[in-house]
Formats: sequence, C-alpha cells, structure tokens
Amino acid sequence: MKYLLWLLKAAIFFTLFAFALNNQQTATVHFFFGTQWQAPLVLVVLAAFVGGLIAGVLVMVPRWWKQRSTAAKLSQTVTEPEAQAAAPAPAEPLPPTIHGI
Repeated sequence: MKYLLWLLKAAIFFTLFAFALNNQQTATVHFFFGTQWQAPLVLVVLAAFVGGLIAGVLVMVPRWWKQRSTAAKLSQTVTEPEAQAAAPAPAEPLPPTIHGI
C-alpha cells in the first residue's frame, strides 16, 4: 500500500511538471487602471489557485471561530453537571441486616 501511494504521488508530480513545461509561454494579465502583469502561464495559473485558497480560508475564518466558541461553551455546560455528579454523595448508614429468619 505504501508503494502504491508513493507511485500515485510520483504520477501527480510528473503530470504537474509536464503541465508546467508545456505552458511556458508568456501570458499577460490586465488589471484595473492600465496595469498589467506578464509572467509564464503556469505562474499565472498557480497565482490564481493560491489566491482562491487564501480567499476561501478568509471567508471561512469567522465561521470557524463561531463554531469553536460554541463548542467551548457546550463543553463547559456538559462538564459542570458531570463535575457535580462526580462529587461523592454523603454516606448514609446501611440498614441493619437480619439473618436467620
């Protein structure tokens, strides 16, 4: 299984490497106000991918914070009754047992 995983990683690497070699021509990205960026096409694609990852993470951060705070509050409300239930109850005297009836 370990070798199959290594083989899959190698295949993905060589596929991406071949993609980079086939897309070396210069691409021009036009921004606002007449600014432009000229770079190899593979770098433009990589920059777009990284920009999408960053945007996705930034959009998800408030939701992650909210879920973490909700989970922390819930874990506090769950552990408080458990802590009270774990406290030893006062010892009650056992009723006397009658033998030989």
